[in-house]
Amino acid sequence: MEKPIVIYTDHIMNKTLCYNFAKGSESLLCHANKFMEYDRTIATYGVLRGTLEIINKVKNYYYIDHGYFNQSKRSFEDNRTNVINLDGYFRIVYNNFIHNGTGNYPDDRLKKLNLDILDQKKSGDFIIISEPSVVMKKVYNVPRWTEDTIKLVNKYTDRKVIIHNKFSKEPLDFLLKNAWAFVSLQSTAGFKAMQKGVPAFFTDYFLKNIGEIKDIENPIINYNIFNNLAYGQWTLNEIESGEAWENIVKSFLN
Repeated sequence: MEKPIVIYTDHIMNKTLCYNFAKGSESLLCHANKFMEYDRTIATYGVLRGTLEIINKVKNYYYIDHGYFNQSKRSFEDNRTNVINLDGYFRIVYNNFIHNGTGNYPDDRLKKLNLDILDQKKSGDFIIISEPSVVMKKVYNVPRWTEDTIKLVNKYTDRKVIIHNKFSKEPLDFLLKNAWAFVSLQSTAGFKAMQKGVPAFFTDYFLKNIGEIKDIENPIINYNIFNNLAYGQWTLNEIESGEAWENIVKSFLN
């Protein structure tokens, strides 16, 4: 199995994650400005400062970003995301930006997270439409995502919709208490919604197995995907030690 060339930038988060991934997988590091070997598999964190352009040119890649559950603490203010610590989990995805929960992994890693997973709710006053960031709209080429998604949702339900993004004043946790469903492009907040008993729907085609908007009035949460997602996210220590890479290799051999 080919080890990736790990592409790093000058951003502290990228450098930290990439250094530790390279150490754990015993891979070579290369700065984004110097990388030219587009026939090679790469690994990198995030989509800024040249990394997305490289991802779009190579055939295979490992994408690193914040995890699905128990993420590192962040604050969102003045249109900026501030990472408070690196104590949480980070997802590592092969040839995509997010995992769709398929697989047949055991529940041991999920149990380690000590999540409070609620049963699916039977009622709700509104539907949360989670607006993607400007960057993600560009990445997925969906400049009118919010407007188009409102129209799509309204085709299948007459429930009230509430637009929410990471800079909204009202916390997502508060809204989820009375929500019927959560709709996003590809936000990991959708898995948080499912954890709270609120069915999640994604417009990204790769994630449609989790729930399609046409079924928004008859939703079903498949909690089994949590086991598989837990095996797709790792702490910084697990990445540095090589445990994450060992499990990635194992998944290819199975």
